[in-house]
Amino acid sequence: MHGCGNDYIYVNTMQYEVPSPAEMAILLSDRHKGIGSDGLVLIGKSPIPEADYSMRIFNADGSEAMMCGNASRCIGKYLYERGLTKQKVIRLLTLSGVKTLWLNVEGETVESVTVDMLKPKLQDEQQYLSNQELTQGIFVSMGNPHYVIFTDNVDQVGETGPLLEHHPAFPQRCNIEFANINSDGSIRTRVWERGSGITQACGTGACATAVAAFVTGRASRKSDIVMDGGTLSIEWREADQHVYMTGPASFVFEGEIELEL
Repeated sequence: MHGCGNDYIYVNTMQYEVPSPAEMAILLSDRHKGIGSDGLVLIGKSPIPEADYSMRIFNADGSEAMMCGNASRCIGKYLYERGLTKQKVIRLLTLSGVKTLWLNVEGETVESVTVDMLKPKLQDEQQYLSNQELTQGIFVSMGNPHYVIFTDNVDQVGETGPLLEHHPAFPQRCNIEFANINSDGSIRTRVWERGSGITQACGTGACATAVAAFVTGRASRKSDIVMDGGTLSIEWREADQHVYMTGPASFVFEGEIELEL
């Protein structure tokens, strides 16, 4: 499945056991020798009553991610359209907390999903000011770390992204966004994802970009984030200070694979 081109392999662990998810993520994500994806997502039952289902996500390099907005939308579509639930509001347990999904359904098809991404956390930028490379960025946590740089050159993502992901200022590595305000008010954004590299879209990255644009006076609380694979609509609501992300989710194909790990 993919959300705006951010593609993952999804396994329903309520049916199929995945004993070595990190190893499998590396093997299956290889676009030449595997299936090809940005990573592996495991869908499961929630171990706590506060959530209905759970999500674990492993990047293409085998590292486990805290959260993925695009993957959460895909899980909502999968659960509904495959008949695992008829709920149009789903609580999804992630490593960064329980996220609520609202399914926008037409007929029996989930056309889009809105996700409550909870409250962003803005970190004191002063800790980075001693390093000139980082003075132009805004650090935003959406349950995972993002560094948003507003620039006229968003295509530097392939060159600058990996340098900043592994920069000493980010001991746990960081997702890096390069953003530019379009004439129509939308925000063109390219992303270097921690553990995956350049991806077509990043849901938490879109949220971080919208938050950074608002706090720096570049945009209102509602923004359309235009990424390589499509557009996500982000709203940082004043009422509860939560960030809400709306976007599509798509099936690509289904299949079975036999592995010896």
